Amino acid sequence: MALQYSVAVRNAKLDQIETTIGTSAILRIWTGSPPANCAAADSGTKLAECALPSDWMAAASSGSKAKSGTWQDTSADNAGTAGYFRIYDSGGTVCGIQGTVTATGGGGDMTVDNAVFAAGQSFTVNTFTLSAGNA
Repeated sequence: MALQYSVAVRNAKLDQIETTIGTSAILRIWTGSPPANCAAADSGTKLAECALPSDWMAAASSGSKAKSGTWQDTSADNAGTAGYFRIYDSGGTVCGIQGTVTATGGGGDMTVDNAVFAAGQSFTVNTFTLSAGNA
């Protein structure tokens, strides 16, 4: 039999992610494919960086946890096509989460309003949700 968790345990696991990364997390978006894991070095060209809201994720509910507040930057650093994102601690040194980025409807782990960045353009993260398995 596969392990099964209650909704309360799944929610607690998800809420711990934000607690571990901490408040004032930093989002960076890069070109290319994600590195092998969060411990691997950054790769590609950094397109944008923005500070996330202090409470950057909503409380988990029904085994799912969505972004909270507005995730937006008013001036991208470089031009290129978004490939992946990383969310770092407030010091910007420890990667806690990484995944793919696409435009809305593109199926990425995170979606943005426009995945083709021009230097100086603004961008908004439209969707980002974490889900816990083993229901």
